[in-house]
Amino acid sequence: MRRTGWRRVYDLPERVIPAALLAADYDDATCITELVRRAAMHLGVGTEADLADYYRLLRGQVRRVIEPAGLVPVQVPGWPAAWADPAALARLGAGIRGRHRTTLLSPFDSLVFFRQRAERIFGLVHRLEAYTPQHLRVHGYFAMPLLAGGRIVGRVDPARDGSTLVARQVSVEPGGVAALAVALREAASWVGARDARVEALTPPIARPELEHALRQVE
Repeated sequence: MRRTGWRRVYDLPERVIPAALLAADYDDATCITELVRRAAMHLGVGTEADLADYYRLLRGQVRRVIEPAGLVPVQVPGWPAAWADPAALARLGAGIRGRHRTTLLSPFDSLVFFRQRAERIFGLVHRLEAYTPQHLRVHGYFAMPLLAGGRIVGRVDPARDGSTLVARQVSVEPGGVAALAVALREAASWVGARDARVEALTPPIARPELEHALRQVE
């Protein structure tokens, strides 16, 4: 697939998909088993609802293939029944930890898209407020969660004014200001902006620290 302007242009399947893969004819159970296995691989650990949501399966479909998918039952404090990817457990047992990323997340990012899971993992109660009347919005039109150190430490409602990224509404937790500055500079680069400006900031007392941090990452 490519784009011509705003139009999507698709090619013929036989010119894109390898012949052996195109000729394969798997039954439904095999396909669902593989999708559940891959969902667990990407999530690491998940409830039945988590695994179903990843590829938009039905929970009953997931339930039937938990065992053939090779998933391992685990206990996570405060969670309902959950299953883990064996490879993820092996890495955990070997003391291998993932790398942390500091960035703004789209509200549609797979890390936070399934709101039930995001609340369980991050304590994040998030909704897209684009269709909420302006006077009722809490975090802004298109608030993007701020990921830093494996936690959600703030939210940013972005816009653009010429060559400036405008953070119309920002909230940040204590200790998250330096990460916020890094994320704002990165987000500015996404849209070709040379500068970043913060309008409403919660808490307001963090503004001097944020302005200093933004200068440090220029």
